[in-house]
Amino acid sequence: MDRTPFIFMEDKIMALNKKTVDDINVKGRRVLVRCDFNVPLKAGEITDDTRINAALPTIKKLIADGGKVILCSHLGKVKNGPNEGESLAPVAKRLSEKLGKEVTFVADYNVTGDAATAAVNAMNEGDVVLLQNTRFRGEEETKNGEAFSKELADLADDYVCDAFGSSHRAHASVAGVTKFITAKGGSNVVGYLMQKEIDFLGNAVENPVRPFVAILGGAKVADKLNVINNLLEKCDTLIIGGGMSYTFQKALGYEIGTSLVDDTKLDYCKEMLEKAKSMGKEILLPTDAVTISEFPDPIDAPIETAVYDSNNMPADRMGCDIGSKTVELFASKVKTAKTVLWNGPMGVFENPTLAAGTKAVAQALAETDATTIIGGGDSAAAVNQLGFADKMSHISTGGGASLEFLEGKELPGVYAADDK
Repeated sequence: MDRTPFIFMEDKIMALNKKTVDDINVKGRRVLVRCDFNVPLKAGEITDDTRINAALPTIKKLIADGGKVILCSHLGKVKNGPNEGESLAPVAKRLSEKLGKEVTFVADYNVTGDAATAAVNAMNEGDVVLLQNTRFRGEEETKNGEAFSKELADLADDYVCDAFGSSHRAHASVAGVTKFITAKGGSNVVGYLMQKEIDFLGNAVENPVRPFVAILGGAKVADKLNVINNLLEKCDTLIIGGGMSYTFQKALGYEIGTSLVDDTKLDYCKEMLEKAKSMGKEILLPTDAVTISEFPDPIDAPIETAVYDSNNMPADRMGCDIGSKTVELFASKVKTAKTVLWNGPMGVFENPTLAAGTKAVAQALAETDATTIIGGGDSAAAVNQLGFADKMSHISTGGGASLEFLEGKELPGVYAADDK
């Protein structure tokens, strides 16, 4: 199979033909690898290491080839400046365990200061260094600052972007650094994870084995406007669940009680329903809903529920999950598919009582022989937590990046890599 990364725009595939880690010789060279180690932490412990595992093939390849491997990543939003709670120290510890060798962690909040330079200078072939959280440099990172981009490039000879989850952001460690690597004659390439993401998401949308069923959930229609529009042109059936489904139901004239709604998008929803009809495509909406009288506080608190058909919801109830009839409808459609793409939960997944619909969809995907692609974010968390991860063809590590890719947008982290 041709493993050329590609990206699609406006219904056309533009072959990106980017260099990958297989195209460069790193022996004895310093290689800066932008990973996505934005892992969930609880009391300083990593609760889900999916993203670390996803980075291992590229890291191991570079170690085996005799590179001096310098890893960098962000973690969290770092709204109040550098702090130990968002340090990458727990990641260094977990990486050391998984690689079976010590990963030298540069704890310096400056990320690229004297401590980082000294650690890199002391490296032998096959050694691994992890720099501190790139967002500890604030807007220098997030606004693609020239100085920080150059400091990162000064530590290395070549650059590998393997952070699909951050590839939609033009940050210093994703995009800015590449200019300075190029200026010194180095290579900018993509890693195995980036390649796999582009292969699976790109193929699913541009060249799917049909029938192709796309399932979209999550809270807001506004977040997925372009995805809905783009996927409607590619898939055979579009299933819409989660909070966003109530705006579609209101557009059809249904009573939705106190459910989440975006009144500014009612015309858009009508337009999409009309578009589906004119194209001979199917949009499936929930036929029943698990409802509550008021939102749980805290979000995982025990809650009383009642199930109503979608055309019969009381005005004082709020839909927060799909009901059993909808589960049956959605699962039967998944059974007939050859390719299934899923992005976004079917309800308030954080509450155990309101997670049943999301679990049922995950189960349906686990039981099908179709190619199953999970588009990151909450759907990925659901599949992992429910133990279905090994039953899926591909689980994307990017939430926002997956969505932008599915919209057909150009991703800075991919675009910045060298052409073959």
